[in-house]
Amino acid sequence: MVPDINWLAVVVATISTMVVGSIWYTPKVFGNYWMRVAKVTPGSTKNAVVPILITLAVSFISAWVLAGATYLSFQFYGGSFLANALLTALILWGGFTAARFITHDAFEGRPVGLTVLNCVHELVTFMVMALIIGLFGI
Repeated sequence: MVPDINWLAVVVATISTMVVGSIWYTPKVFGNYWMRVAKVTPGSTKNAVVPILITLAVSFISAWVLAGATYLSFQFYGGSFLANALLTALILWGGFTAARFITHDAFEGRPVGLTVLNCVHELVTFMVMALIIGLFGI
């Protein structure tokens, strides 16, 4: 079975990750805290183009995988495509993203607050992508 993927939904979901990240890491939201605990100096990044392009590429892959996994879940379980998208995103986030963040951060000795902040950011990001993919449907 080849998943039927709505490519417009994948593109919009990809763009949504940049919107979520821009809001999340704004100084008035969590940006100041993140810079302090991650030891990031404001203005230390001379060229943000490469990290932004990498983020877009990785976000596209994540949205594509989420759309494909949602399709497979929907085909297997039936029901609401939106509900399948949201549940699939939650499962993928917990099983892969959060689990890997927690493991790496524990071995790197990162502050627990930073791990929680980044894990929750990824959860919000995945749920927004799932909402978009789920609303667009197949």
